[in-house]
Amino acid sequence: MLDYAEIYAAHPEPYDRLVVREDYEGNILPALRDLCALDGVEVVESGAGTGRLTRLLAPHVRTLHAFDASPAMLAHAAETLQGAPNVTLRVAAHHSLPLPDACADLYLVGWSFCYTFLSPEGDPNASVAHAVEEARRLLRPNGKIIILETFGTGCETPCPPANLAPYFGVLTDLGFHSKWIRTDYRFESRIEAEELITFFFGAEMVAHLDNASQPILPECTALWWRDA
Repeated sequence: MLDYAEIYAAHPEPYDRLVVREDYEGNILPALRDLCALDGVEVVESGAGTGRLTRLLAPHVRTLHAFDASPAMLAHAAETLQGAPNVTLRVAAHHSLPLPDACADLYLVGWSFCYTFLSPEGDPNASVAHAVEEARRLLRPNGKIIILETFGTGCETPCPPANLAPYFGVLTDLGFHSKWIRTDYRFESRIEAEELITFFFGAEMVAHLDNASQPILPECTALWWRDA
């Protein structure tokens, strides 16, 4: 298994091959719609990575400003988006996004806001609070913040990673609500599954695959949300 920082900096292709296998039943989009109107809204997406959520939302929203700290991830996102006219991609981190105040209806971040807490630098609680305030700055009145994070890989019911429990506590203290959904991975073959799972999660996670010809790895995902 590679270091996550190295993956995000230099390995966007296998990372995207993995994440496009997640949520094969299509549960994320309806879950987002349950929390926030999407049609015709203006969205800021932070931590966009290779564009997994960007591609999902682009056909529905009016505009989508997507940011990520990794130029390599955004370059891959640009290739997969194929010049979507309502999407802009720029390099920036959660704490400082180069957009004016009150410019969006939805602030969305998937599977990366946790790094504001996990960073070894500074006070983790203050870092999360600072990033939340940056999100609020960008939102109009009645805007919504939605954060997606893993609630357990290889699990059929929530089993949140132990290192994220304090972070989830901070989100709760900051007024976020949460719910969870299944976003299972389904792979084209056992060979593909073992390759991609080992690459990102480590070989021990392979034991959680089922024995189907297109094997499935269970995944629980939490959606955390609050009003601006």
